[in-house]
Amino acid sequence: MNERGCSIGELARLSGVSTRTLRHYESIGLLHPSRDANDYRLYSGADAKRLTQIQAMKLCGLPLATIKRLLSADGVNIRSTLVDHLDHLRAQGDSLSEAMRRTEAAIAAIERLDGMATKDALQELKEKGLREFEKNYGDEARKRYGNDTIEAANARMMALTQDEWDAKELLEEAIKVQLRLAMASNDPASAESEELVRMHERWIAMHWGQGYGDEEYLGMVRGYQADLRFVEYYDSAAGEGATEFLIEAVEACRNSRDKS
Repeated sequence: MNERGCSIGELARLSGVSTRTLRHYESIGLLHPSRDANDYRLYSGADAKRLTQIQAMKLCGLPLATIKRLLSADGVNIRSTLVDHLDHLRAQGDSLSEAMRRTEAAIAAIERLDGMATKDALQELKEKGLREFEKNYGDEARKRYGNDTIEAANARMMALTQDEWDAKELLEEAIKVQLRLAMASNDPASAESEELVRMHERWIAMHWGQGYGDEEYLGMVRGYQADLRFVEYYDSAAGEGATEFLIEAVEACRNSRDKS
C-alpha cells in the first residue's frame, strides 16, 4: 500500500475481501474511506488495519452492530475492549464458557494479526473459521452425520469464491436481523417468520448442500435448544427466547407446507 492509499479494487485484492463487502461496511458506517479528486474511494493503512479488526471481532461472534459501536467509541482500544468483554462474559458463568473462549481467541488474533500483512491476516481468519467448526463441533457432527458428510461440507466451504464466502457471511448477519423482526411479530407463522425460515434454510444449504430432507433439517434445528452454544448464539443476537422462537418458526413453516 503506497502513501496515497489504495483503491477499493486494490484493497479487495490485498485483503481477500470482496468489493461488495467493503461497500457494505462503508454503507453501515464501519469503514470511512476518503475520496480522491475524481470521487474514487481511497483506503489508508489505518483503514486496512480497521478492516482486519472488524474481521477479527466477527470471528469471536460479535454482530456488526456491536462492532460498529465499539469502533465508534472515542479513543477505543480494541484489545482492551475485548478484554473488558471477556471479563463481562466470565461474570455470567459457565453457560458462556464457549463465548469466552472465542473472545480469548479474538484477542490473540488481534495481537498476532497486527504484525501481519492485510492479505495474509484476513486469509488466516477465513481459514480459522473452518478450523473453529472442526474444534467446536467436528466430533459431534461426524458422529451424527458421518465423516463423508462433514468432509463434503468442509470442502464446500473451502471451494467458495470470495464473493460466495462474503454472501454467506452477510446472510448470517441478515438472519439475526430477520430473527428480531420475526420475534417482534409475536407469531411463529407470520410473514416475517416465514422469511426467517427461508433465509435460514438457504444459509444451512450453503454449509450442507442440498443432501438433507425436511425431517433432517427440522431435527437439526430442534437440537439447538439442547445445546447451550446455539442458545447463546441466537439469544445473544436477537434476545432471550430467540432460539426457541426460531424452532417454533421452522415447525410452523413445516406444518404450513404439509397442509399445502
